[in-house]
Amino acid sequence: MDLFEALGYKHYIGTKENVIPDTKLRELYIDRIYDTFIDEEELQACDQATCDVADTLECRPYSSREFLYEVGKWLANGHGVKKESLIQTCYECGVPIFCPAFSDSSAGFGIGKHQWLRKKAGKPYVSIDSVADFLELTEIKMNSPESGLFMVGGGTPKNFAQDTVVCAEILGVEVPMHKYAIQITVADVRDGACSSSTLLEAGSWGKVSEELQQMVYAEGTTVIPAIVSYAYHNAPWKDREYKNWQKLYK
Repeated sequence: MDLFEALGYKHYIGTKENVIPDTKLRELYIDRIYDTFIDEEELQACDQATCDVADTLECRPYSSREFLYEVGKWLANGHGVKKESLIQTCYECGVPIFCPAFSDSSAGFGIGKHQWLRKKAGKPYVSIDSVADFLELTEIKMNSPESGLFMVGGGTPKNFAQDTVVCAEILGVEVPMHKYAIQITVADVRDGACSSSTLLEAGSWGKVSEELQQMVYAEGTTVIPAIVSYAYHNAPWKDREYKNWQKLYK
């Protein structure tokens, strides 16, 4: 949704289910994400943006990090309306963004359209390589004397970040487990999942140290502002070396 707003489109305060019938929203071409409304035609324009970016690239597999770097460049080169978007800011600051489940998003539809049209024309096409994502994330881990995880939610991104320790071991490189880990989630363990395991369980795999870990059972927007404010105003970041992990892939 960051790319959606980077193009100048907006999310609107709506209502949750059973207030306005979703069949009525469909008639109006309005999409609902819980209590947020977005214009479907604007969303399709966002999808077209990723198709346009893919059309400009060499046709080969890309990690999501590579592709989102190109999207950030495309925004910075005059296509971005909201200049402080996360994708463009990360491009400008050398911060890699990984989205291993990229196709599980509206923006992924644009790459699907690119592939469809290129295949119909008998031409090669751009694709997203999730295994490359895993290896690139592991490269960061292998080049980090110490690492930690701050996770909001869970699922695929959480697993990819945690598993870099295991992947490095498989590649024959010994690395320390993640020194600390915080997970903010509303999931619990009743169904055996908790967005794919608690941090204690991850310790049995050698992914995360048991000494400095914390499960925070809360909705992200209620606690993240307080955590970010604490980190910013205590200013430990002023004494840290600035990391530009994009340089690792040059």
